[in-house]
This record gives sequence, structure tokens and C-alpha cells, in this order.
Amino acid sequence: MAITVRKASEADIDIIANALLESSRFGKKIGLFDLVFNTSENDTLLRYLKHLALTMTKSYCHFSNFFIAVSDGLTVGTICGYEPRIATHEIFSKALEEIGFDETYHERIAAYLLCEGEVDNKTFVLDFMLVKPEYKSIDVFKELIGKSMLTARLKGYRKVQTSIEIGSVENEMIYKKLGFVVIDEKRSEYYKEQFDRPGIMRLQMIL
Repeated sequence: MAITVRKASEADIDIIANALLESSRFGKKIGLFDLVFNTSENDTLLRYLKHLALTMTKSYCHFSNFFIAVSDGLTVGTICGYEPRIATHEIFSKALEEIGFDETYHERIAAYLLCEGEVDNKTFVLDFMLVKPEYKSIDVFKELIGKSMLTARLKGYRKVQTSIEIGSVENEMIYKKLGFVVIDEKRSEYYKEQFDRPGIMRLQMIL
């Protein structure tokens, strides 16, 4: 299966919204965006996430940060790669305000904030990876992550990080197989109570 990876455009908004929703849940009943938008209704969440990915304010959820994997003319997967020194939490809040949500979401995601790792300004971040079930193979993940890391190098970064939930065995195995190593993890009973996972681990690769 031949895979090519390109930058996302506004036309890719459907898979991007799905990636934001599904990767944040990853087998759980609720994910981060259920709490941000205070609803677990899929159609409503996908509508909000499409708006969020298309805001004038370029948060880490903006479509311009995504790459799209294509095989035989079909979209098979996506990943987000962004610069945390530019796409800050403040920018995320501003993008949410643009679509009508205020900062009260902070209270609802307190458990997540307890376990979120700190990323320095010299690090490029990967997030929101999604590959359609029928196309899941290490080659697709390798191409998506490889294209993201090439972009990081061209921007002058020498470190790439991602965060996954402790217990997300599939994602952990994929990243480790591609050369990432675990650098830390944060656990919280509050996080486990809310998300039914022990916490969050960070993985890193030196470019």
C-alpha cells in the first residue's frame, strides 16, 4: 500500500474533527473535548470541533497544523504537529472564545491539567493521531509521524514529544517502535476517577 502525506486543507475538516474527538476519547466514555464543550453528544461535538479547527485564531486544533495520509486517492489517516511556543493555552482559549465558549472549561478539565506535562519552547509536539481501522499498519503511522518530524527539523527543532494516556498500549507500542522513549508520567486519582485511566505519559524523540 503506497502512502503519501500532505498538509491538510479546509477540505479535510471531517477527518480532523473525528481525530480530535476519537483521539481524546481513545476507548473511553468521555474525553477532553466532552468536558471542554460540556456535552457528550457526538454530532454536537463534531460540529464544535469543526468550528474550532477553522477559527481565525490558530490554536493547536487548527487544520493548518494537521497532515493527511492518502492511499490510492483515499484519506486514510491524520496527525497534528504544532509548536507549543506559538499554539499556547492562551491561544486555545482565544479560539474557543471565537466560537462562543468562555474560560469556564478550565474547571471541567482540572483533572487533565493535573497530569499534563510541561513542554519547553524548543520542543515540537505531535497529537491527535487517527488512522482509519481498515488502514492501520505501522507503515501508515511511520509516514504520518515521519512527515511531522521532517517539518519539525525544517523549523529548527531537535526534540519531538507526544503525550498519551497511561494504559494506551497500542499508541505506546507504535511510538516506541518508531524510536520514541518515555521521559516521564504523571498519575492522579482525580484523573483516574474522571477518565478511568491512571494518568498521562510523555514520549520523546531526539531528531
